[in-house]
Amino acid sequence: MGLLSPTLPDIDLGEWRRRPQLERLKLQVQHWGEHGFGTPVGAYLFYVAKMVAYVALPLWIISSSTPGLGPLSTIGSWWTEPIVFQKVVLFTVLFEVMGFGCGSGPLTMRFFPPVGGFTYWLRPGTMRLAPWPTKVPLTGGDTRTVFDVVAYAALLGILIWGLISDGVSGGSGAAGMLAPAVPIAVIAALVIMGLRDKTIFLAARSDQYFVMIIAFLFPFIDMIIALKLIMLAIWWGAATSKLNHHFPFVVAVMISNSPLLPSTWLKRKLYRSYPEDMRPSTFAKFAAHQGTVIEYVLPAILIFSTNSTLTTVVLIGMTVFHLFILSTFPAGVPLEWNLFVIGAAWFLFGNYTGSEYSLLNATSVWPYLIVAALVAGIVVGGTKPQWISFLMGMRYYAGNWATNTWILRPGIEERLEAEITKSAPMTKFQLLKLYDEDTSEFMMQKFTAWRSMHSHGRAHMGLISRAVDNRDDYVIREGEFLAGSLLGWNFGEGHLHNEQLLQAVQRRCAFAEGDIRVVMIEGQPMHRGTQSYRIVDAATGLVEEGTVAVSDMITRQSWLDDSASIPVTVTAGAQSVIGHESRTPEAGQR
Repeated sequence: MGLLSPTLPDIDLGEWRRRPQLERLKLQVQHWGEHGFGTPVGAYLFYVAKMVAYVALPLWIISSSTPGLGPLSTIGSWWTEPIVFQKVVLFTVLFEVMGFGCGSGPLTMRFFPPVGGFTYWLRPGTMRLAPWPTKVPLTGGDTRTVFDVVAYAALLGILIWGLISDGVSGGSGAAGMLAPAVPIAVIAALVIMGLRDKTIFLAARSDQYFVMIIAFLFPFIDMIIALKLIMLAIWWGAATSKLNHHFPFVVAVMISNSPLLPSTWLKRKLYRSYPEDMRPSTFAKFAAHQGTVIEYVLPAILIFSTNSTLTTVVLIGMTVFHLFILSTFPAGVPLEWNLFVIGAAWFLFGNYTGSEYSLLNATSVWPYLIVAALVAGIVVGGTKPQWISFLMGMRYYAGNWATNTWILRPGIEERLEAEITKSAPMTKFQLLKLYDEDTSEFMMQKFTAWRSMHSHGRAHMGLISRAVDNRDDYVIREGEFLAGSLLGWNFGEGHLHNEQLLQAVQRRCAFAEGDIRVVMIEGQPMHRGTQSYRIVDAATGLVEEGTVAVSDMITRQSWLDDSASIPVTVTAGAQSVIGHESRTPEAGQR
């Protein structure tokens, strides 16, 4: 592995490209088991530099622009000031909403430039997706206008203003707290922007930071209690979402990609019988559910502990937990988020352990209402995953998300490149600036293999046979990276590259029937053993919809044990290919 050279299997890539798709997939899955994505060293250096900047830059700005704080060299005397935490949140939103955080860099297939974000959202003519374009006035359409650009620029300006503004009296420190006008302005700007473009609202990681900024409007003690409850909801929401059969697949795939785990022997132990049985091993399942226990137990201790020694021990445990997640460089690279959670935990629970900050000491009902809203989001996300983003439902890294596979006729990727306004080339064409055609195609298909290694990925691979006659006549692409190229941001949110994006693409390109078909799979409701799917054609709409059983997905290999299909229950539409396994819809499912 060189600075820019990926780790590739010892095969002829030209010969590999001539193999059937499921054979190519099998080889890549086996390669992932030992080498992960095979990321070049230079990619990791990019992320290390970015993390250093995320920590150092806001502290320098805050120390130099906030009266009442000392210089950066005396950080030990002022990092516990409330306004410091408030400004770190504002900086984090700025960092994320500009595209420098989640979904950036080579691990999300961004090379030239390594970020989307502001390069798209300051450019009129690029795509935007409103959350309710037919229901909220003045939000229709899917093209970014000058108004959208100005609104986004205003959001950036408000965040910068808040970051360098003086504090007003309040709180427990000499520097005070943010003036209420700052969070009010940020909230308003995010709401306006979010109603016009849900991508930007999600990119700001509003599932967490937006709610925290609302809490900045509460009286000081209520603010601290609310922030503690928000942190608890984040941990417990994530833990609850992992109580499923999907999560061990995520852990095995994630650890296999860790650059800090050079042992191929240990990576092989994540799978039942490497390389022929790539389902998660007992070891992978233990590692997964041990993490779930940590996310339940340690936060519960933190929220109730008034003992500083116990709190410190638990905080060390949570720090190690999040550093481990960070060390694996998981897909989507939420690296700065893990750093933020570590810092927030020490700030909130390490500094405010006194009884006056206990959960029952709020001076108003607001902290309890805000956590009730978060719990409602978790419940809705768990039972009606089609209604809200997995981010708003706090189903982080559970392996249970809405996901999409785009199936393109040859030449369609070139049309997307030529006919749609973007600020960066389609991913394939970015790779071609670095590598030859065969290497670029291997890396593009490696992410299809990555998807197939998750439980729901088996369904994607099987449903391709129901979408098109011969999968080897088509280009198969992970929807994540199409969304990243077309929208400017992607972070595991399948609702950003479902029918809404497909229709926006069709309005621009007018594809013929069969040019693009998309296999769309929704997350599993926590009270059902199935996941719903849809096969949609860009030109003609719905081809077929139905359900797949989780029990069928978790028993198969990524390459489908040579069957090329998976059992389904069809609930609407005709089968696109005759002769595949299907079930008769049960009573009440028609």
